Amino acid sequence: MDQILLITLNGLTLAGVYFLVASGLTLIFGLMRVITMAHGTSYLLGGYVGYVIARDTGNWFLGVLGAAIVIGLVGLFIHQVLIRRFQDDDMRVALITLGVSLIGTDLMLATFGGTATQVPIDPELQVASVSLPIVGSYPVLRLLVLLIAVVIGFALALMISRTRFGSVVRAGVDDSPMTGATGINVRVVFAIVFVVGSALAAIAGVIGGTLFPLLPGQDGVYLLYSLVVVIVGGMGSIPGAAIGAVLVGLVSQFGIVYAPTYALVLTFALMVVVLAIRPQGLLGRTV
Repeated sequence: MDQILLITLNGLTLAGVYFLVASGLTLIFGLMRVITMAHGTSYLLGGYVGYVIARDTGNWFLGVLGAAIVIGLVGLFIHQVLIRRFQDDDMRVALITLGVSLIGTDLMLATFGGTATQVPIDPELQVASVSLPIVGSYPVLRLLVLLIAVVIGFALALMISRTRFGSVVRAGVDDSPMTGATGINVRVVFAIVFVVGSALAAIAGVIGGTLFPLLPGQDGVYLLYSLVVVIVGGMGSIPGAAIGAVLVGLVSQFGIVYAPTYALVLTFALMVVVLAIRPQGLLGRTV
C-alpha cells in the first residue's frame, strides 16, 4: 500500500509538470486553434534561461519569473512577426513553428552543450522532506511543484470562465470577425494568450529542469506529452488539461514501476482509448 501511494504521489507531481506545459498548449492550440510546433522549445529554452538566472543570482524563484518573462517575449515575437499573417493557415503555421523549433534546438545545443544540466535551487529545499501518513518521508520540492500547478490551474480556469478577458478570448475563437466588430482588438487578445501560453511552458521548463536534468531533445518529448494531455483532456479546456495530465502522469509512473518495457505504450494506449470512447476528449466540446 505504501508503494502504491508513493507511486501515486510521484505521478501527481509529474502530472503537475505536464499540466503546466499542456495548459500553455491548450491556450494556444485548444483555444486559438494555432498549431505551434515550437511549444516544446519554449519549455526547454525556459529551463535553460531559468538555469542561468538561478545560477547567477542564487534565487530559484527569480529564475522562474525571469524565464516566464523572457520566453513570453519570445512567444510574442513568434506570434507577431512570424505567424500572425498566416494564423488561419494551419500548414504554414505548423511549418514555420517547426522551423523555429529546429533552429532553437540547434542554438541551445551549441550554447549549452549536450550534457545534462539541472536548475539549481536552495540546497535546504532540495533535500527537505516532510513525513506523510503511510508514505513516510517525501520531498518538499515535489509537493511545492504540485502546489504551484494547482494554484496556476485554478487561476487559469477562473480567468477563462469568470473574467471579461476570458469571455473575449472565447468569443474571438468562436467568431473573430463579429468580436472585432464590437471594437475589441482580437489580434491583441490573441497575442496576450500566446504570451501567457509561452510563459507557462517556460515555468514548466524551470520546474521540470529542477526535478529532472535538462537535456537536448526534451523539447520534442514534452511537446508530445503535452499534445497527449490536451487530446485526452479536450482541446481548450483547462480542467480537461488537468485531468489529462493526472491520467498521463499516473499511467506513466505506474507503467515505469510495474511494466517498464510497455510504459510508453500504455501512455499512448490511454489516448487511443479516450479517443475511441470520446473523440473530443474528456471535457472537450462537441464541434
